[in-house]
Amino acid sequence: MNVRLAVHHVTEYTYEDAVEWAYHAACLTPRDTPWQRVSGWQLDITPLPDGWGIEGLELDTAELARHLRCDPWGNRHFSFGHARMHEKLVVDSRFIAELQERPVPDPARGPDWESVAQGLHYRAGRALQEADEFALASAYAIPDEALAAYARRAFTRGRTLAAGGLSLMRQIHADLRYLPQSTTVATRAADALAQRSGVCQDFAHVFIAACRSLGLAARYVSGYLLTRPPEDGPKLVGADASHAWAELWCPEQGWLALDPTNAMPAGLDHVTLAWGRDYADVAPLRGVLRGGGVATLRVAVTVEPWAGGDAAGPGA
Repeated sequence: MNVRLAVHHVTEYTYEDAVEWAYHAACLTPRDTPWQRVSGWQLDITPLPDGWGIEGLELDTAELARHLRCDPWGNRHFSFGHARMHEKLVVDSRFIAELQERPVPDPARGPDWESVAQGLHYRAGRALQEADEFALASAYAIPDEALAAYARRAFTRGRTLAAGGLSLMRQIHADLRYLPQSTTVATRAADALAQRSGVCQDFAHVFIAACRSLGLAARYVSGYLLTRPPEDGPKLVGADASHAWAELWCPEQGWLALDPTNAMPAGLDHVTLAWGRDYADVAPLRGVLRGGGVATLRVAVTVEPWAGGDAAGPGA
């Protein structure tokens, strides 16, 4: 089964005072994967960044490609700057994602988690594996004893890796309260676990750090989630937000995509944007600026089934 989803992501900063100078880095370029094919990606930035095309004209594919760079994990990033006064910044990204069903994690298949953790231990002369760096600490997902104890509730002795991962996913969903504004983008996994609340970014970080505390490899995935409308009305445009989940390395089954916020494996509702060690590697937009005063941020994300027509999707 295949589905096509139209994604529209708008980030808008309105500044109290004029910004004199600004430089931004973004990870908003959707990627192709074995289960996802992207088409029609369009990007609009207002005001047009210095050195980007011609004011008033759309950025074509060739112009966008000129500004993209790849990181070690295959994500494409871009950066841009403004050396002129402005009081608002709008970054508008839209694309179509064609998704196919992923293999469902099989809790009965594969080795026990202890064997996998042992295989990830560094030994002199051992060839490096793709998963090795995702077993190490990163800025927001630092292993510690409290996280290890929490993880052992799910990863009991002799349990298969896949079964432990699915159990940890459900455990986090049950134990942590989804509470917007209870954390910030700088909140670390240990703090989110201690306060038992957070948003999808925190749920993913807790999962990742808990796995790493046992010597397992897990990575952070940024993306979008299709939110189904209530039966008695249409979905509110812009009601969705960016989403995040985690992937756990399983030698026999590959990367198991698990969404602890919703207690479900990632599937046809999950659109992948990028992946890295944690949020810091794939933050959608960050920057430094001079001036501006207090900034008001508005983020609107719409993910809808694509009915055909303009590849730019809804709101084009």
